[in-house]
Amino acid sequence: MTQTDKTSTGEPTVFIIDDDEAVRDALSVLVEVAGLSVRTFVNALEFLHRYSPEQPGCVVADLRMPFMDGLELQEELSRRGCGLPVIIITAHGEVSSAVTAFRSGAVDFLEKPFDDGVFLRRIHEALQRDAHQRRDRSAAESALAKLALLSPRERDVAALMVEGCANKAIAIRLGIGVRTVETHRANILSKLDIRTVPELMRLWMHIP
Repeated sequence: MTQTDKTSTGEPTVFIIDDDEAVRDALSVLVEVAGLSVRTFVNALEFLHRYSPEQPGCVVADLRMPFMDGLELQEELSRRGCGLPVIIITAHGEVSSAVTAFRSGAVDFLEKPFDDGVFLRRIHEALQRDAHQRRDRSAAESALAKLALLSPRERDVAALMVEGCANKAIAIRLGIGVRTVETHRANILSKLDIRTVPELMRLWMHIP
């Protein structure tokens, strides 16, 4: 299996991190047979060094590893603002560790040996979660970029339009004339390249 320092492809990848070579090999074969892209790492530090945040996918990390364990990796990804879904695997089932993992957003906490079918279902769930998160982030970035075109006053007017306020109500709330509100409304729709308030509402929904 060929591995590079930085993965440039947009293909979702399952990143398997385990210091046990036999486990890495077995899981990577299982994932590959399921038709998914996979990369393996000896430890979490190697993964963090090689991983590019633009690469979609999910992480399968062993609970107990040298240098940085699975939970610490999960915390580090969160600290870096990386929402890559994590599945924790372990040969030592620990309730406290499982609780910590789930509170931190882990997809699952699997105790070895686990059922191959369950493992692959969790992988697909994790990949779907990552795809959904990336779509949301992309929509939010697009919405923010468009709204940045508006002046502060136009944003005030737009916010009240989204609330369903009529022109007269907006004028009273902002202390401006109705004709001024009408001008702002026209500018908002023009700058955002939309025609209706419902379109503005849909755009507004994506703002973080």
